[in-house]
Amino acid sequence: MTISPEQATWYSDSFAALADNVEQAILGKRHVIELVLATALTGGHVLLEDVPGTGKTALARALAQTIEGTHSRIQFTPDLLPSDVTGSSVWDQKAGEFVWHAGPIFANVVLADEINRASPKTQSALLECMEEGNVTSDGTTRQVGSPFVVIATQNPVEQAGTYRLPEAQLDRFMIKTSIGYPDAAATLRILQGIATGPVVVPAVVELDAMLTLQELSHAVYMNPVVSDYIIRLVDATRRASEVRLGVSVRGTMSLAKLALTWAASRGRTFVTPDDVRDLAIPALSHRLILEPEAEFDGVTAEAVIGQVLLDVTAPTENGAG
Repeated sequence: MTISPEQATWYSDSFAALADNVEQAILGKRHVIELVLATALTGGHVLLEDVPGTGKTALARALAQTIEGTHSRIQFTPDLLPSDVTGSSVWDQKAGEFVWHAGPIFANVVLADEINRASPKTQSALLECMEEGNVTSDGTTRQVGSPFVVIATQNPVEQAGTYRLPEAQLDRFMIKTSIGYPDAAATLRILQGIATGPVVVPAVVELDAMLTLQELSHAVYMNPVVSDYIIRLVDATRRASEVRLGVSVRGTMSLAKLALTWAASRGRTFVTPDDVRDLAIPALSHRLILEPEAEFDGVTAEAVIGQVLLDVTAPTENGAG
């Protein structure tokens, strides 16, 4: 079943309302907000690599408030245990039994702050929840939330005492992006509003509506020529001289799924090659492993993807079919 034009229009209007609402808390970062929203509606997770104080926590809180969902924040530290993330069973003397205490992972929007400061074991516990969408303890499986999106952050400028995320774990994030500093106009608006305290945004949609949006994005049409374009882009990353390991199959699927949502957010019933181009860098760059010589020469994964987009010929069809 393909999404109808009327449904696509409703989807676009709802997406714009969500973005407008979140933008009240994160000024001047519309593109980043749309990327995060599209990822959440696709069922993926976000890695924000950014310096401190750019609004990562405010973004997660505003997103949770917008969808009338729950949110939590986990400050990752070297002594954080997996059970501090997932929860654990604690002996209740009065009841004479073990009682389950849910961890902060049981929320619709989870901010995993400075994920690279925790031990690999704790990182793995979080990433397992991201992949499976549930926590299993004492033989009981519990769903973490629906919808469920993890916004993980890491600081790119201070690496002392950190545990770098392995490439296999980076691959589990649908996109990697950054908020960055606001421009002068947005900074002025932020300063004018500091007397009012943190911005609390109203709910725009209920969780059920979010789930409906997720389902509709799966019904967007992708022309075989657009699918072929994605395959050729991915293949080009694997053959690039600067790359030791190219984009995985999971990465290919993530780009395709995200393109479906991106098209619906634009009010279209089909994916265009431009949708793929818009999403290629945030969806693919963190999945590349560069050759050491290329890294030494200052080559970045984003630059490699940018060159691939120039080298691979895009379809001339618009993808409507």
